[in-house]
Amino acid sequence: MSQVLLDTLKSIVGAAFVLTDDVDMETYMNEERGLFHERPLAVVRPASADEVAKVVAACGDAGVGVVPQGGNTGLVGGAVADQRSVIVAMGRLNRIRAVNAEDFTMTVEAGCVLQDIRDAAEAAGCLFPLSLGAQGSCQIGGNLATNVGGINTLRYGTARDNVLGVEAVLPDGRIWNGLRALTKDNTGYSLRNLFVGSEGTLGIITAAVLKIYPKPVAVETAFCGLPDLDAALPLLDRARRFSGDSVSAFELICRNGVEMSTTHLVGVSDPLEGPHPWYALVEFSTTSTDGSLRANFEAFLESAFEDGIIADAVIAESLEQARMLWRIREELPEAQKHEGGSIKHDISVPVRLVPEFIRRASAAVVETIPGSRPVPFGHMGDGNIHFNVSQPVGADKDAYLARWHEMGKVVYDIVDELGGSFSAEHGVGRLKVEDLARYRSEVELDLLKRIKTAIDPKGVMNPGVYFG
Repeated sequence: MSQVLLDTLKSIVGAAFVLTDDVDMETYMNEERGLFHERPLAVVRPASADEVAKVVAACGDAGVGVVPQGGNTGLVGGAVADQRSVIVAMGRLNRIRAVNAEDFTMTVEAGCVLQDIRDAAEAAGCLFPLSLGAQGSCQIGGNLATNVGGINTLRYGTARDNVLGVEAVLPDGRIWNGLRALTKDNTGYSLRNLFVGSEGTLGIITAAVLKIYPKPVAVETAFCGLPDLDAALPLLDRARRFSGDSVSAFELICRNGVEMSTTHLVGVSDPLEGPHPWYALVEFSTTSTDGSLRANFEAFLESAFEDGIIADAVIAESLEQARMLWRIREELPEAQKHEGGSIKHDISVPVRLVPEFIRRASAAVVETIPGSRPVPFGHMGDGNIHFNVSQPVGADKDAYLARWHEMGKVVYDIVDELGGSFSAEHGVGRLKVEDLARYRSEVELDLLKRIKTAIDPKGVMNPGVYFG
């Protein structure tokens, strides 16, 4: 990087907030899965949208790429940079500008940690429904840029469904203020949706107007043992009907996953008396104060048990018990690390085809790498399954992980045949560039490239993402 650009960046954000030393930048270079580790030219930490705009403009003029980075919890290498780019870390833009319970909106800056947003909504008697395992460190700008889903998608939708407006810095350094707290605004293209899910390839989200909701006053959670995989669909259907479509979560977990969580997570034990091949973690919630939720929940479980859809179940009797049940699901990826290498797939298929996908993909990966251990789990209610595959016992971890893309093609070919997506909520990043080219039509790729070229003709924003 030229000294002129370095001096310019320091003049914009302050010398203390331009990092060039390897030790200082290490946290920003580390990627969650360890698949990418490259050194950027610098890490710049602006504190306002105006500073972001000036940084982006300076980098564009110098022909240097810009890689936005939030909490750095992404899983597809979408926030890593090489020596041709600068990382713009958003953590200092962390103000919650307004919470308006009257119209159920909240205006926040991009660097706000998701858990802090959820806490601020709760303090106002409301709910912000995005909930992820990384919510204690991930930032809302990154959540929106990757259009995250999470455990409440069945009830509240993805990030895109929970944002009304955004403020974004464009590749030429202009700021677009689209912070409109409007549910209805039919005045042209939905510009906010160009930035939500764009993974920083079109600009940098610096603030957003979010939807918040009335806080549920009653929540019921149960951990259910299923006799087989085919029981999952009728259980989901029954849950939606008994609850009046108030199911806030429906998570599917295989036996392998439960064994890994209970073996490797401190304080986690199997909540049911005996083992079952499959499990469902089911949650109902309501804002009604009539007290009927528990009775409906129990009636749902009793009916499912009588019809053989579930073999056993336990209902959480306290918030702490519910938290312990959720740990089995939410901390499973962490538990899986103790089993060696894990090749991960974040896919979605139509809900009705989830069992078929799991069966076909499980057989295919074991045929590809004998002894590999499929660990399917995730958001059954919206068709999003995290199809993780642990290495064979005793295998060499590095040799196993070197077959990541080979395994991915085996799984994604099946997903494609079933009309699904090779990336349900993690995005494309750098990891899945080849998959985007393989599984999307020429027309779709052409549209993506035209949009990118129109908004970012110099290729400043997050080079390497989407198109390599």
